[in-house]
Amino acid sequence: MCGFVCLWNAGDESLANRMIAKIAHRGPDAVEVARLPGTQTVMAHCRLSIIGPEDGRQPIHQTDDLLVANGEIYNHQDLRAILGESAFLTASDSETILHLFRSGEARWISRLDGMFAFVLATRDRIIAARDPLGIKPLYVARLGDGYAFASELKAFDGVDVENIEAIPPGTLYDSRDGWRQWYRTPQGAAEAEPDLDVGRTARELRLVLEEAVAKWMVADVEVGSFLSGGLDSSIIAAIGQKVRRDAGKGPLKTFSVGTAGSPDLLAARAVADHIGSDHREYVFTAEDVAEALPHVIYHLESADVDLVRSAIPTLFAARLARRDVKAVLTGEGADELFAGYTYHHAYVDQPRALADELTRTLGTMHNINLQRVDRATMAESLEARTPFLDRGLIDFAQSIPAALKLCRTDPAALESTGATTEKWILRKSCDDLLPADLVWRKKAQFDEGSGTVAALDGALRGLIGKKGAVTRAEEGLLYEKILRGQFENPDRIIENAGTWSADRVAV
Repeated sequence: MCGFVCLWNAGDESLANRMIAKIAHRGPDAVEVARLPGTQTVMAHCRLSIIGPEDGRQPIHQTDDLLVANGEIYNHQDLRAILGESAFLTASDSETILHLFRSGEARWISRLDGMFAFVLATRDRIIAARDPLGIKPLYVARLGDGYAFASELKAFDGVDVENIEAIPPGTLYDSRDGWRQWYRTPQGAAEAEPDLDVGRTARELRLVLEEAVAKWMVADVEVGSFLSGGLDSSIIAAIGQKVRRDAGKGPLKTFSVGTAGSPDLLAARAVADHIGSDHREYVFTAEDVAEALPHVIYHLESADVDLVRSAIPTLFAARLARRDVKAVLTGEGADELFAGYTYHHAYVDQPRALADELTRTLGTMHNINLQRVDRATMAESLEARTPFLDRGLIDFAQSIPAALKLCRTDPAALESTGATTEKWILRKSCDDLLPADLVWRKKAQFDEGSGTVAALDGALRGLIGKKGAVTRAEEGLLYEKILRGQFENPDRIIENAGTWSADRVAV
């Protein structure tokens, strides 16, 4: 996991150094700047060593090509075998990007399996691309007659650039051939076909899940797991523990945060005891929230109320985890794939609209939840991995009818969370992994179950100087004020921020 800057036909090493310094928290292990000889291409890279720690330095310069990349390519060993091990000079997974490009295949990028963003330069060409859902960030802006690329918006702050925009998920830009949308999220299924075997579907989903978690745990360093005590992170942690046990390794390290006595801390503790993980906790207060808020907003690059609220416990969890590991598994993506949000319940009798809404939200995660997870963890130099967003799992989950994800249920039945049950098929597929009272527990949002809302209310009243409850509008104005006070060009940040409710499918 890393951060990078690329200047193409613009700027110089001095500017690249200034820009990379602003995102150096993404990679504290090494910072390097390089120019492709004989060109106006300069790249800078800050590295968090996860795979190939001994020889995975970047930028990668081989003959007339220069590459910077952020993320992980989980099928890099398979690609090495196909492309020929003799072509590789390092153990870095990122080097596979360079050799796939050199293979000359028309759709070479589609063979990359993982989370990634990269910029690759030849003597007369620049190529920039992003993974299918935009798990890893990448921005581009005009700089004079050329372009500037960076992993975070703050790298552009104070630089005379124009038209900053995020490169869309699943998209590639080629200065020679133009833009390509190399990946499209498969459209979700709606109604179950009459002969669908629900039991077999649930069992297959479990196998796909286990395969995804095992793949996303590949690393040359230890990988831990966030554990909020909710369904999604508990499933990931339980499977992750099984992966380590089957490999003959010690228990999975799990990390949970919350206010004293909060539901998440108690539930996470019960899950950790059940699966046998090596569990750690951090209890935070309203004073901790008030102190962390400017840091959260600066790194989050957003003043959106919902994102800030959910980023606070993510930051505390990242700080806790970084004491012991460099990478963690998270449960992000399950709500979007399996209808886990409260507002989804309004779609219970409209599976087609629900399937469309889930497909839409998968396409917008990059500048909402995925931005939160990336920025909050990378602020602490921690890599977050999202197995639910594995391409194979996305494909299979989208083939499962929405009517099995959110459905009407008997509140008295064991396999229900009430009159309507969200993520029903996911719960069914993993009901032997965890205690039944957790699998069928009513869901709480991370910021609610962790106690963040109550702690934040106290922090906000102190910051604003108000005795009564702080309104949502007042909260948003405070966040924007904090953000504006930390950037030379705050409008650029605000213009690129996502919002939770934009373009929802109507019911």
